Amino acid sequence: MNIQNEIILNQNNESELNVDKIVNYWIEMSENDFNSMIDFFNIKRYNWALFIGHLVIEKLIKATYVKIHHKHPPFLHDLLKLINKCNIQITDEQMDIIDNITTFNINARYDDYKLAFYKQCTFEYTEIWMNHIKNIRQWIIDTQLT
Repeated sequence: MNIQNEIILNQNNESELNVDKIVNYWIEMSENDFNSMIDFFNIKRYNWALFIGHLVIEKLIKATYVKIHHKHPPFLHDLLKLINKCNIQITDEQMDIIDNITTFNINARYDDYKLAFYKQCTFEYTEIWMNHIKNIRQWIIDTQLT
């Protein structure tokens, strides 16, 4: 049985949860998304690079949640809510950055926002936000997952 099927089957039976396996799953999926983010940036699909960047951070926070609580993370995409559920202390600057990264999930996903987000995602804008994503990613790895 692969890890995704195991996660689905064990959603309601937390007592059988293999915490290390699930944490490593979220970290590996985040790493895959990190590489995809870079690939999208390199082919100038800037809006998708930032959307995937949101997933990079979300999956690391979910790995942290599993590590701390020994149960599956909630079905949330709001990064600040996930961080609060992990009781992770962040600075005001990190809060602002993470809050903005959360908007990439909404802006790339819903038609009402897609065109405006696409136009906003210039090379320069995307480069700045990818650097923020890289910094937050490394901070989570260094402070929560090592």
